[in-house]
Amino acid sequence: MENTGMLRWTLHKKMDRNPLNSAILVKILVKELERAEKGDYRHYIIPLLHTLMYTLIKAPCISDDLYERVYDFCKKLLTLPKPYCTIGLDYAFRLKTERVAPGVLYQRMIISEQSLKSHPYPYQERVFIFADPDVLSKAVCNSLVTEAKASQMYQNPRSCMCYVITRAVQAALGEDCDVESFQRILQDKPTDELEHCFRQVVAAVECTGSEMNADRARHAERLEKIYSMVLNSSAGGGCSPGGLHGTPLPNPNISFHLWTDEDQLWKELVLFVRPLSQTCEQDCLSQELDNFEIQDIVSDCDCCEQTRFSVLSTDSGIERDLPAAGEELPPPGGTDVEHARLQRKGGIKKKACLLESMTLLQNSCNGPGAKQSGKLHRKSDSNVVSMLHLHRLYTARIVVLGDDRVLGRLAQAFYSLRKRETRRVFLTPRLNLQFYYVPVVEGQPDTRPTQEHTTPGQMELCELAVYLGKADPWYESNINTLCHMIPKLATMPSSLSTHPRSDPFIIDVIAYYVRLGIQPVYFQVYAVKILFGNAAQEPAEDVFLTELSAKVQDCKAPKDHMQTKKKTTLEVPGADLAVTYTKVLLSDRKKEVDVFLRSTGLVMKAIPSSETEDLVCLNVNIAEVVKTSNLSGRSFSSAANKIRTRNIKIQSMEQRTFNLCLDKDFRRTYTNVVGVEVSPCLEPSYCLQKTRTMKFSLHESEDVGLAKYMPKSLLLPINTFAGIIQ
Repeated sequence: MENTGMLRWTLHKKMDRNPLNSAILVKILVKELERAEKGDYRHYIIPLLHTLMYTLIKAPCISDDLYERVYDFCKKLLTLPKPYCTIGLDYAFRLKTERVAPGVLYQRMIISEQSLKSHPYPYQERVFIFADPDVLSKAVCNSLVTEAKASQMYQNPRSCMCYVITRAVQAALGEDCDVESFQRILQDKPTDELEHCFRQVVAAVECTGSEMNADRARHAERLEKIYSMVLNSSAGGGCSPGGLHGTPLPNPNISFHLWTDEDQLWKELVLFVRPLSQTCEQDCLSQELDNFEIQDIVSDCDCCEQTRFSVLSTDSGIERDLPAAGEELPPPGGTDVEHARLQRKGGIKKKACLLESMTLLQNSCNGPGAKQSGKLHRKSDSNVVSMLHLHRLYTARIVVLGDDRVLGRLAQAFYSLRKRETRRVFLTPRLNLQFYYVPVVEGQPDTRPTQEHTTPGQMELCELAVYLGKADPWYESNINTLCHMIPKLATMPSSLSTHPRSDPFIIDVIAYYVRLGIQPVYFQVYAVKILFGNAAQEPAEDVFLTELSAKVQDCKAPKDHMQTKKKTTLEVPGADLAVTYTKVLLSDRKKEVDVFLRSTGLVMKAIPSSETEDLVCLNVNIAEVVKTSNLSGRSFSSAANKIRTRNIKIQSMEQRTFNLCLDKDFRRTYTNVVGVEVSPCLEPSYCLQKTRTMKFSLHESEDVGLAKYMPKSLLLPINTFAGIIQ
């Protein structure tokens, strides 16, 4: 399945150029799905189903019989295990709505992705691409920026509204409408009339999609009235049917960011939810944003300062004590300007109660269950939207480009974001956060100019991508193939500069990924506490996602000591370590183990190397120094000591220290380390609730109250097409 991703892209591009073939393609895909289901070729079902759904969204008009066949097949998937039943249920819900209101999936996708104003469907989405400039070269970043700009060069709200209107009318009326004349009339309309027509179409489609007993014939009548009204408003009069025409599916609104600031992810999300363009410049975001409120930011900006007047206040300062809007009168003898100046802009608003805030945090914690279950197998679940999530009007799709090093930064940013939300809930009730990963490895990885740390190989730098490719073959075919393709395309001359309307391959694949990749795989984030040899230095705390490596520093003796030293004395490499860990057992029983050994270094890997070892635990490989005796005397050899654990403490028993590196990133290297403690990173909201509970029950070791039902571990979800196929 190496070239299936490219073939999928080519297939959809051919359908865009000849939309008349869309119905034929849907029939072929349905037949292949039914054949795969009967022949028990399950590994073909999810790729074919995703290809079919993307074709249905792009197709200008599909008959009701085809919709029924696809819907019946999705219902058959409910009898299969995960992820087939979850994907089938999700697509069955979508198809049920699309069948009675053709074009509703296309309409909602365009409105949300292009941030079109619509009261019936007020949701907004944005794709944020983050690239680490220290991991990717300047040529790769420039090529991605060029392609992203070229894909959105001809996208504007006016053209997108025309797309929505045309697609809805053609999907409902089929070949009974003249699409060319209809599009020409829409393009000639003034903006206010076009917006009015857009609102009518959106209201009609959403009304049909939300009705309990919706009828497709009634839906067609509604859109036919709008179609006739548009045609009659033109001087040309009526038009004759002209066959089916394709409607472009523009790429989503994509913003490209070079990840240079630690808080950059959080700042971009804040600006997305509450843009500052209408109040002040974006550079008002400073390092003081830890205790954040947008009004506080605006009040600190010089450009937002207003003239202050000394006024005697007679109200209580509580918002509910203010008079109603109709009862509030301007002060006697005062002008409207003074009234606007003296009007209260904000008061003491009632904060959400503690239980409500913790419930929001509980629902926002990414994870399929409340707590870590007894089974340690890695979790994967469908993105089932709860009732609370339906009120989140914003969806941010974070796409990170790079290798395991950029994933380490993502884990840091995610942990920092969760801590901020625990201290003060702001993004959680407003924003739905989705994470995506596109591996990119250049031909020659960057090397560190010292001998203390060797750069991992190219395959070792993408361990998480390799694991996702094994778990989800469609991810392997579409996304993992970009790993070396993106750097190659960056070195080739781009045709986008000379032919801006040419197809941007990378952005198209990323758009396909963020639209259909809704099955997350959850990865445990691990917390590490680092102890230093200098007693005056405070212990450091950090998190990692994929790997922790440690190497004992060589102890260099003075030259005069080396001269007086006997030749028979053999220098012992490494250092004596005391290792305490909890052994991982399939029965989930706890077994504490204490080991004393001599080692030159160790590596902790959080990503399993094979699917048979798919346990949520750390695979620790310790390079142990073993003493041996033979006829020539004593010698030392190295042996691999493998440990499987979730909690481990390592302490150096002598003066030698070691260097620590997190997530293969030499920028996150700690020196002069004498001890390290590693454990699963706890969800900050759980820690807060646990602390508050302990105040009232000091002797309780078990979780009580709300903490008992909250996710305990911090899990980072990476979206794929299928999750983990069993």
